[in-house]
Amino acid sequence: MKKLLFITDLYYEAKGRAYYEEDLYLTSELRKDFQLVICHPKDTEPFEQIVDGIVFRNAGPVVEFKEEYAALRQRMDKFQLKTYNSLNGKADMNGKQYLIECTNEKFPVIPTVDTLKELNRLPEVDTYIVKPKDGADSIGMTIVSKDDLPKVVDNHTKDTLIQPCVNFQYEVSFYFIDREFQYALYALNKSKRWQLKYYNATKEDLVFAQKFIDWNNLNWGIQRVDACRTTDGQLLLVELEDLNPYLSLLELTPEFRHRFVVGMKKSIQNMLQS
Repeated sequence: MKKLLFITDLYYEAKGRAYYEEDLYLTSELRKDFQLVICHPKDTEPFEQIVDGIVFRNAGPVVEFKEEYAALRQRMDKFQLKTYNSLNGKADMNGKQYLIECTNEKFPVIPTVDTLKELNRLPEVDTYIVKPKDGADSIGMTIVSKDDLPKVVDNHTKDTLIQPCVNFQYEVSFYFIDREFQYALYALNKSKRWQLKYYNATKEDLVFAQKFIDWNNLNWGIQRVDACRTTDGQLLLVELEDLNPYLSLLELTPEFRHRFVVGMKKSIQNMLQS
């Protein structure tokens, strides 16, 4: 039986979500097919060489352990450690610069810039969202007026993103294992992002989500495509979670949950055999 290092922070408190409950469920299922070592992201080094693969799950935003995460990635590259997700992603696992790249490539994303001199590339709005490029889970995000932007945006460091506040109907997330769609969930109440219900994705919706999955080109792993439905019916990318996306597994029916776990196990086995 192959041995996995399962990285998680069971004590991380996420707004509106019980990270630890999801990972307790996942570890209970993975344990049926793998030997598991469960570890906090700050304490992984002694265990990395005694396992066959590393699964990075609900460890919270890496900004909370930035140095340890950078060192972990260096060791993964140096020793060719097998990691799940694979670390060749181009999205959130490397920060949020990709939102600017996708804007420049005219992907259907919330338009994004990182300097005030490029503000004319965004729609004219009363308020803007400013968030750090290395942020996650809304950490450091602020909503400001146009007049106040110079107070919070540094044109030299370019360490923040600027986006227009978009009027939208709801947020919806599409969940993938490798490049295969699994399920979609959406939040009808805009003020309660994590009160989710099953969403019946249309063909057009899946074409939208698949565009970002194909662009990211992960070797293997779980991805969550977060989007908002604008008032004119268009889907725009909010973010592409490709490191350790929260899965809302406990919100699913037992059938969907079982199917997802089966798919995840198969994907991990493929990683170990690669």
